[in-house]
Amino acid sequence: MGFASKLNIVVTGGAGFIGSHLCDRLIQQGHRVYCVDNLVTGTFSNVRPLLNHPDFEFIEHDIRDPLEIAGRIDRIYNLACPASPRHYQRDPIGTLHTCVIGAGHVIELAREKRARALQASTSEVYGDPDIHPQPETYFGNVNPVGPRACYDEGKRAAETVFFDCHHIYRIPIKVARIFNTYGPRMLENDGRIISNFVVQALKGEPITVYGDGSQTRSFCYIDDLLAGLQLLMESPPEIIGPFNLGNPEEQTVRQIADLIVAQTRSKSTIEYHPLPRDDPRRRRPAISRARDVLGWSPKISLDEGLRATINYFSLRLFTDERVRRRPDSGSHTRSRQRSNALSRPALAR
Repeated sequence: MGFASKLNIVVTGGAGFIGSHLCDRLIQQGHRVYCVDNLVTGTFSNVRPLLNHPDFEFIEHDIRDPLEIAGRIDRIYNLACPASPRHYQRDPIGTLHTCVIGAGHVIELAREKRARALQASTSEVYGDPDIHPQPETYFGNVNPVGPRACYDEGKRAAETVFFDCHHIYRIPIKVARIFNTYGPRMLENDGRIISNFVVQALKGEPITVYGDGSQTRSFCYIDDLLAGLQLLMESPPEIIGPFNLGNPEEQTVRQIADLIVAQTRSKSTIEYHPLPRDDPRRRRPAISRARDVLGWSPKISLDEGLRATINYFSLRLFTDERVRRRPDSGSHTRSRQRSNALSRPALAR
């Protein structure tokens, strides 16, 4: 993708799985990047290689507090929020505030800087869908009082914040609904299907399948998602969204488990557990809007993406084991800037 000039770009959640890959990509394309993250689920190691780059700045900050950045800003990607149930259910009020209050602070920065802002929404806005596959016109089937509501309803409200501010203040916005994405830098303990299965298979542990494994998911490799996000961000101003970004190829959870066991040559067995409350039965994006308007569709096959992901976790687990055996693994400096987020009342944490 070509750009007419160097852009100043903010990536909130920039030390996370998707955000850190986006920061890498933007730096490689010659832009200046401000990576904003509170390091709750993002990890400093994800952006460590960029710290000495002259066009990269790491800002440790929680977007539940107002976000202030000096100078010109052209683009803002709002990726800040824990995305796996294990993490976002740990602090449901904090998750809701990050989605809604955080979106408000991001859009206020966009208004101040006259910048274009992209909201990373989620397939979870569709809940446990009654329509399959899910088009952007579907309003969803979300339980507003269930254990997933802090994230599902939070992301729905964040879309509302963006659209209302666009209509009232004419702020240029984009909204992407991201479906299951996987690849290197996923957290091994985040409770998601692919990271769980790969780590368990590599360790020779039982593969944890919830329910009978017949529920379906669709998995998009990280490189394909990044291409879609940038195509949306750089599309003409009248193209707003929402756009589903995900892989329309659908597999059952049991099929994914069997494929990962085969690729890792693991001796792991399948172990079944009760299905969590409100867990979606089927999840598959309708991507005709993204294909027709943005010219985007996934290119990387599940086999190819899984090989890269398995190689990453193989190296990660091997390295972690060696570090654990060392008497002193050392320490590192964490950030260039810090906010006063630690002074927030306990309710919002």
